[in-house]
Amino acid sequence: MSMLSSGRAAAAVLSLGLAACAALAQIAPAPVDAAPAAAEQRSIGEWLMRMHDASRKRAYTGTFVVSSDAMLASARIWHACEGEQQIERVDALTGPPRTTFRRNDHVVTFLQDSKVARMEKREALGLFPNLLQAADTSIAEFYGAKRLGQDRVAGFEADIVLLKPKDKLRFGYRVWSEKKSGLVIKLQTLDVDGKVLEQAAFSELQIDAPVRLESLARMMNKTAGYRTERVETLAVDPAAEGWTLSEPVPGFRSMSCIKRAPEPGMAPSTMQWVFSDGLASVSLFVEPYDAQRHLKEGLVGMGATQSLMRRSEDWWLTAVGEVPVATLKSFAASLQRTRK
Repeated sequence: MSMLSSGRAAAAVLSLGLAACAALAQIAPAPVDAAPAAAEQRSIGEWLMRMHDASRKRAYTGTFVVSSDAMLASARIWHACEGEQQIERVDALTGPPRTTFRRNDHVVTFLQDSKVARMEKREALGLFPNLLQAADTSIAEFYGAKRLGQDRVAGFEADIVLLKPKDKLRFGYRVWSEKKSGLVIKLQTLDVDGKVLEQAAFSELQIDAPVRLESLARMMNKTAGYRTERVETLAVDPAAEGWTLSEPVPGFRSMSCIKRAPEPGMAPSTMQWVFSDGLASVSLFVEPYDAQRHLKEGLVGMGATQSLMRRSEDWWLTAVGEVPVATLKSFAASLQRTRK
């Protein structure tokens, strides 16, 4: 859920080992309490801006756990902020050991096993909250917000908010927002029938923790003993690359399009075209078809993330997003080549 992802992994992790986490998915939300009228009457834009501001303006540390039927992962997060400057550190606690630092749009990932430090520049995954502030925002057209009640997560009182889609082209979200700050401390992604596909939550959290931006910045720059690799990206125009969408998918807007610079002697790089409706995002990866690598068309799902692979003449499309399969199929059907 890219737009709440400021709350989701250090606010792109809410980047959530344990049997207890799986059990949390079975706990029903607490009944509606006598909440202040202001909370009951917040619009979806007000809820989302409150959550976003909390993720950017509060320092915090915690252990975050993500779970679904197919996977269980956890990470330790440190987040610091100073004015418009944001920096976070995320240590993976499951899988291969790695540490990721993000300072605004600069990312460095330390891969401990291979002693590689991978550096890249990433645009904010979703231009949120700019979409909320834009005159032509359509979030409220496709989602509604309803306060369900309150609960406790990691020792904090939280409002439970349902972000419910108004069609079947997007998933819903049940969000636990810490009462005082608004920080997202638990998140469930719901399918079109309301079933929990994936859950992310802090199992331990300290808000307003003594985390200093300068300390994290020094750690981020400490690459001694690592081989550095710089991932170069180039912003491109889909039309200039020869691609268009014949029919827009309702609610989704083109946010960015990039190509990664190919290695010397390698085939042309993959184009990544990103769309968002303000909460969910879809990436279309387009590359020349290679019979040795692109063996099988089809669909793959893991938790809330769905992937569709399809050949289109001399091209191979991979559509990925935390959206229903029908949405990916709409994108795939609309993507057209405008030149040979």
